[in-house]
Amino acid sequence: MNEGLIPGRYAKALLESAAENNAEQGIYDVMRQLASSFAAEPSLMKVLENPFVDSADKTKLIETAAGISADDKATYPLFSRFLGLLVNNNRISLTRDIALAYMDLYRKARNIYKVSVVSAAPMAPADENRLKSLIERHLNGAQMEYTSEVDPDLLGGFVVKINNEILDASVANELKHLRLNLLSK
Repeated sequence: MNEGLIPGRYAKALLESAAENNAEQGIYDVMRQLASSFAAEPSLMKVLENPFVDSADKTKLIETAAGISADDKATYPLFSRFLGLLVNNNRISLTRDIALAYMDLYRKARNIYKVSVVSAAPMAPADENRLKSLIERHLNGAQMEYTSEVDPDLLGGFVVKINNEILDASVANELKHLRLNLLSK
């Protein structure tokens, strides 16, 4: 079966359940933390896929990676029941994909754009604020989740990614295009 279809279905069901319990934002925050933990520590997937690791240990690991505890009365009960469902259906290894699918569904439902800016050097706060305001105008005032990072390999300039749309204004990209133009002649 399609691996993307199953996480999407679980994510949709979780989003609907979270809406019924007024916990959409809380579950979204948990899923963001969970996705971040999976990105920072790829070995988490190996543990979830290991058939010799007990389900209770996998559940505790996911709760820790998600940064959620029983003290969180708003989201913990729903998230805990959801993890129980995944364990019962032998889908615990899909937790990362479900978290990513949930975040996509949540953003689409709320018209939130994921914006990433990569620059060759740290941007001055005034320049970054000006760039943010340009992006906000481009998005017609829609909400955005903004992240920025530095990549010296760009040589100069920046790359803006808005969801799947990319604006590459880097020197490295310009040099690449110049090289291709020279080679094609």
